[in-house]
Amino acid sequence: MNPITRKMATFLTITALGTAVFPVTANQVDAATYFTNVATTATQLTDQQIEAAIKELNSLGIMNGYADQSMGEYRAITRAELASLVFKTFNLEDKTGESVELTDVNPNAWYAPYASKIVELGIMQASNGQFNAQSQVTDAELEQVVSKAMQRDVKSVHQWMSAFYSKNGSTTRGETAVLLQMAHQAIPSEQAQIQSVRSLNAITLIVTFDKPLTAADEVFAKAQTDFALSGGLMLTNMPRLKTGSIATYIVPTSVQNVGEVYSLTYKGQDAGTFEGSGTKLSMTTASQITNDTFEIEALQENGVVDYGYIISAYSGGRGANAFVLNDQEQAEGKTFQIISSMQARQIVITPEGGEPIVAKYVPFTQSTDGKQEPKFRLPEGQTLQSGVTYTVSSDWANIDNASFTARSFDSLEVASAQAVSETSIEVSLAQDPGDELFSGRSVTLTSPSGDVVTATYKYSSRKGAAGVFDLVNDDKLIPGTTYTVSPVGDWSVASSVTVTL
Repeated sequence: MNPITRKMATFLTITALGTAVFPVTANQVDAATYFTNVATTATQLTDQQIEAAIKELNSLGIMNGYADQSMGEYRAITRAELASLVFKTFNLEDKTGESVELTDVNPNAWYAPYASKIVELGIMQASNGQFNAQSQVTDAELEQVVSKAMQRDVKSVHQWMSAFYSKNGSTTRGETAVLLQMAHQAIPSEQAQIQSVRSLNAITLIVTFDKPLTAADEVFAKAQTDFALSGGLMLTNMPRLKTGSIATYIVPTSVQNVGEVYSLTYKGQDAGTFEGSGTKLSMTTASQITNDTFEIEALQENGVVDYGYIISAYSGGRGANAFVLNDQEQAEGKTFQIISSMQARQIVITPEGGEPIVAKYVPFTQSTDGKQEPKFRLPEGQTLQSGVTYTVSSDWANIDNASFTARSFDSLEVASAQAVSETSIEVSLAQDPGDELFSGRSVTLTSPSGDVVTATYKYSSRKGAAGVFDLVNDDKLIPGTTYTVSPVGDWSVASSVTVTL
């Protein structure tokens, strides 16, 4: 059947899908009333999609019918009905939150326990205790409710609603069923099994499961054990769920051997084989940023995207810059290479006429301040020599402009410091470095008695010129004691900077 172009004032009856399919829920609103309560915005869902979704939700005991044996597919769904459907879809019965009182909900109403629980959990709102049970639900509200209920990023839910989403349009019961059918499939499971695996580039796999992984199974230490790869290949960081997918993950690996056939098992179960990729990431320019650190640039306009822009976990923080890649790594007709996690990654830098030096990735610098520029640092104590030309090479990346001539950089200047707590201080530079130049750095705090404690930069804490440094080894600042702050190494200078808790 052709796509439906309007949310029509019609409904499918039980006869269309089999008279024994839908049980009647007598305490819900009678279907005869819904002719005056229909949505009129565009949709591209087919009858088959709606029928299949309703049939599945009904078989799961999530969605029920009306007294006249209809489902009211094209009726605008109410907040009361949505509360019931969301409660049942995500099994919220045992979840607890902050107790609330809904002043406009009769405790004996069929929807009362669902409304109370949904508001208690912060999934739906009740301003001043008013739930407004019979109010129509907009697509925008549905998007937020489902995102909160399943703890998934809004952009993914929006993608699932793309066939019918209208910013100010009312949502029908049929559309809600289609979304919840997909959302139910996206509930994490400890029994998730791999459906397919393929190599995307020299350091990245695309792995699709039948269900998303639980948060516990995504943890790197566990994932390292669960994902067993042949040929010495290993995970280098945790798997990350792609925005907009049900259960497709970006999985970073050590560098693959071109053409080698690897086998993968997951939690002891055979998960298939894949061929090692020879595709290297296309990077543009290598450039020096401090006396011991350099970066490699990649550009989205050249079809290269850092995974931080396309994974569910980072979607909210990226705002409008986050987007969705389909199963062919495409967006708006353009195919992208994906830079997966740089964790534990290294690169070689060779001075002209000298010996190669292995530089290691500086954590949390691969995509910051709107730029895709992973940074790499020389071994401790080594610096780039001014006037010497260096060439950067890699077994996982091709770099268009791989050489630069080093120059001398002034050290950053620590202007002030203040205690945040007994275990943290905030360090402020004289000016905003404009990038994550705090990363991997430390300072010492020396008391008047000569006791010294060390604090290391808390990754991603920088706001402008200031960054948070946490004390190591469970050390704590002593109240009333004034400490002198000194940078560790030559990355910065500090003149008479002190901090007192």
